[in-house]
Amino acid sequence: MKIGILSRQPRSYSTRRLREAAKLRGHTVQVLDTLRFAISLEKQEPDLYYRGRKLPAFDAVIPRIGASITFYGLAVLRQFEQMGIYVPNESVAISRSRDKLRATQLFSRYSIGIPATEFVRDSTDILPAIRRVGGVPVIIKVIEGTQGVGVILAETEKVAEAIIQTLHGAKQNVLIQKFVKESHGCDIRAFVVGDRVVAAMRRIAKPGEYRSNVHRGASVEPVSLTTDFAHTALRAVQIMGLGIAGVDMLESAEGPQIMEVNSSPGLEGIEKATGIDVASAIIEFVEQQVLFPDVDLRQRLRLTGGFGIAEFPVRGMPELEGKTLRDTPLASRNIYVLTITRHDAVVPQPKADDIIQTGDVLLCYGDLRELRSMMPPHKRRKRPRKRNDKEKNKG
Repeated sequence: MKIGILSRQPRSYSTRRLREAAKLRGHTVQVLDTLRFAISLEKQEPDLYYRGRKLPAFDAVIPRIGASITFYGLAVLRQFEQMGIYVPNESVAISRSRDKLRATQLFSRYSIGIPATEFVRDSTDILPAIRRVGGVPVIIKVIEGTQGVGVILAETEKVAEAIIQTLHGAKQNVLIQKFVKESHGCDIRAFVVGDRVVAAMRRIAKPGEYRSNVHRGASVEPVSLTTDFAHTALRAVQIMGLGIAGVDMLESAEGPQIMEVNSSPGLEGIEKATGIDVASAIIEFVEQQVLFPDVDLRQRLRLTGGFGIAEFPVRGMPELEGKTLRDTPLASRNIYVLTITRHDAVVPQPKADDIIQTGDVLLCYGDLRELRSMMPPHKRRKRPRKRNDKEKNKG
């Protein structure tokens, strides 16, 4: 394959390791400076020019786009996507992960741990927001910050209020987050490639520092993730829609809490801490995706008149629960089970003798009218009532 690496730093550890790993696996590799592209747009002919010349064909491009060039970098990456070239992290997914507010909003919809977070603009909302996250000390984050820059610990309400008002005056958008004291200046970085965590490390802030970024002098050590942490990391990457990511999590009393999902994670810290060849895992993943690209079954199969894909939980369905697939009425209704998800494990291509259990989630292909009749009735989500301060004190 011919692989391009979008990077402005060809001598950086991460870029060098990816290049080495790709060459060792027999691929042709070229490092491409993200800012040296010209985007050409014509009817049915999206194209790119690099250093004044038309870009030759590539099988895949791995983006290493720095935060300072996000806008132009994503424009270049979108052009690769329009040209049909595979990228493991698509532009829309990187955009989601770079916006701390947007990412936290997405996570808040799911059953995944995040620190209590507030976003306000009016100065009268600042103190109530601080109290809603649990009071001082609080973490104040500039939404566009990276590598620990723009992350401030405020010890008192007056200091927090002054910092937020100052940042608002400088046209900066900020998040107010609960300070997880029990993390003790440590966090966990899980490196996810595809559908697995390939390596993980604990980052430990240097004395007197609450930020555990390696760029700020933090030390690192390998760590074996519990199932809870591994599942949280994988779920976070799936929600963002990324193929490769570093997931930063706090070890809180309530379990793992997502701090950030990094779409261009560095390789130096994780490889040196764990001794794991993460670069080769990335190249292997890219190979697999180019050879066996993902197919959107819902879009592809819906083209067959009246047929499509649907997923539904098995609950309160006596015609299915406790029965083998052979003994259910699914086949007679032109419904075919593709997978059964059971306690986070997936049973692909289930056999006729497989028994359906209460709580299973079935991914099915079949007659859309029949599939709709199997779906549970839609229920409007109720907003949970928040306890007031008096109720909290009683509890």
